[in-house]
This record gives sequence, structure tokens and C-alpha cells, in this order.
Amino acid sequence: MGSQELRIFENADAVAEQAAADLKLFILDVLSRQDELNLAVTGGTVGIKTLAEFSKVVDDSIDLNRLHIWWGDERYVPLDDSDRNSHQAEQVLLANLNIPATNIHLFPAPGAQEHIQDAAAKFGQEFDKRNISFDLMIMGMGPDGHIASLFPGKSSLTSESSVIAEVDSPKPPKQRLTFGLRVINESKNIWFTVAGFDKADAVSEVISNPLCDLPAAKISGKEETVWYLDQTASSKL
Repeated sequence: MGSQELRIFENADAVAEQAAADLKLFILDVLSRQDELNLAVTGGTVGIKTLAEFSKVVDDSIDLNRLHIWWGDERYVPLDDSDRNSHQAEQVLLANLNIPATNIHLFPAPGAQEHIQDAAAKFGQEFDKRNISFDLMIMGMGPDGHIASLFPGKSSLTSESSVIAEVDSPKPPKQRLTFGLRVINESKNIWFTVAGFDKADAVSEVISNPLCDLPAAKISGKEETVWYLDQTASSKL
């Protein structure tokens, strides 16, 4: 387990702006030391705001040919469905980047024959063959303490699978694909981007009681975990 840092900002916009600025510096630093960088991004209000802010600061100093983009989880809906995290990311960021299509690693979408369990297994096998750990995962967190599509009380929290099919999500849509805890905890760095008073109880519980049962308490970056919080999300610390 690496170090943990809390950073508190005025509001969700400030969280996204700072996380985006830090992301550019992080990418430049990592690519100065290694050949490629594997980044997992997230959806949600603050996650998409962060990607939109990042699109404003990306420039030619970043070698996009060496940047690989993944998602921590995905809604199991068609590629052009507005509910997909990747579709939202395409609109605010990816459409503005000259990044090779082979560097963008989408979770599968529903097919005519393939069942979601088969899609999870196949994508997990493909991921495992790459033998990578994420340099950085940017995560959101729900008011119930869920991260990615790993929800409290679900059997997915004890699964060793790289990719897990969630077929009964408490939040719509019910079907989702998500990286499991084992993969997430192999990440070198994890950044939480969290805003809103509805997250305050979960933030307080996870940070003050790291042995609690909330999914967010079960992950940490091997090198560092950073919490980017707005004042309302951090109000009960």
C-alpha cells in the first residue's frame, strides 16, 4: 500500500480543473521514464468534467502514440448509447485527440450472440495477455461507497477475475462490465475525484475507517492514492 493524500477544493469544477492539470504533469513525468502509459478513466459527472478539462491542456508535449486509455468500468449498452462512459469521453476528449485507435481499449458492447458473462471472460483474457498494471486509475465514488461497478454487498467484491459482469446493478443500467479489485489494486496510482454532499458520509467512513466494508475502502494505489474532494464531499472529515 502506497501513501495517501487528501486535496480539498472549492467545488466540482475546481476538482476537475486541478485533476486535469495534475494529469498532464503525471503523463509527462511517466513518459519521460518509460515507453508507454496505461491510464484508466471513469465516467460520472466529475469524471467527465475532468476529461473535458484535460482536453483543454493537452498539447504536443504529450506523445499520444504512447498513451493507452482504458475505463475502470462500462455500462453494457451499445457503443453509441449516451449512457456509455466511452461515448461521453469521446464527446469531451477523445474526438479532440489524435490518438491511435489501437490505443483506446473499449469494453465490449452487446453483440447479437455474445452473453455478458462471455464478454467479460473474453475481455479479461485479452487484458491478462497484455500483462500490464495501470499506471493510473481515476475513480469516482458513489454515495454508497461503490467504485467502478463494484457495489456494496455484491459477490463481485470477492472475485479474483480481472473483468467482472455485473448483471443486477442497483443503479441503471443493470448490466455492466468492470475491472475487479485484484486488477484495481495492482494500479500504481489511484486518484479519486469526488464532489457533492451526498458523498460526504462515504468519504468520511472510507478515510476514517479504512477497514470498513465499503468498496472504496478496499482499494489503494501501490505507490499513491490521492483524493480530490470538493468542500461538500469532505465536510464530514
